[in-house]
Amino acid sequence: MSTIRVSAVSYTNTSPFVYGIQHAEVLNKIDLSLDIPSDCARKLIDNQADIGLVPAVALLQIPDAHIVSDFCIGAVGPVNSVFIFSNKPIRQIKTIRSDSQSRTSNSLSRVLLKNYWQHQPQWVSSGQADAFVEIGDRTFGKTSQYPYVYDLAEEWINFTGLPFVFAVWAANKPISQDFIDEFNQALQYGLNHREEVVAGLPPRADFDLHDYLTNRIDYALTPAKRQGLNKFLALVQALDTVELPG
Repeated sequence: MSTIRVSAVSYTNTSPFVYGIQHAEVLNKIDLSLDIPSDCARKLIDNQADIGLVPAVALLQIPDAHIVSDFCIGAVGPVNSVFIFSNKPIRQIKTIRSDSQSRTSNSLSRVLLKNYWQHQPQWVSSGQADAFVEIGDRTFGKTSQYPYVYDLAEEWINFTGLPFVFAVWAANKPISQDFIDEFNQALQYGLNHREEVVAGLPPRADFDLHDYLTNRIDYALTPAKRQGLNKFLALVQALDTVELPG
């Protein structure tokens, strides 16, 4: 395999990874695309990419999926970019709208509603609803706009006592260990230079980007996060319906 096709997420939380790749020699060995999370998953499922930063739930659908990095998009507390926004308390909502850009957060919401809040509203994919799931940059500065805001990472930790993994670097075929090592070095380089990453982002008056990339997103795929990931996937499989990533 001469060129490795890599699909990364186009959200701000991935910017340290992208910075590292773009400032490393490994860039010359890959074909890099930036996509929304559900498209990262779809590309691996359809063999349009070899490695992707995929929504965690996609590991259940990608053929021969295996994690190739010790880094992830994770959280050990409130993540501040993955929410249920609601006009009513969670146990009073009758309808909830899913987010088309990430199936992990939709599935996490279903897991929490069933097992933690013990409430089963009707899910809709469009139109008006009492509440809705939303992730990523679209949530920045939005928490003051709704009477009820539920940070899904925080709620997961309240429920399980475990950190949460939103996305992992996964491959759908064997990748040489030499490339994996070089790829991980590039990711670590980006994480080591988050100050430069933040300085290069468009400033926002309504959202603390420095806090987000240095405190809210926790990038190491630790044993505790792997435990949380395994628990989450088991709970997703126990749901009546498992959403496909895309």
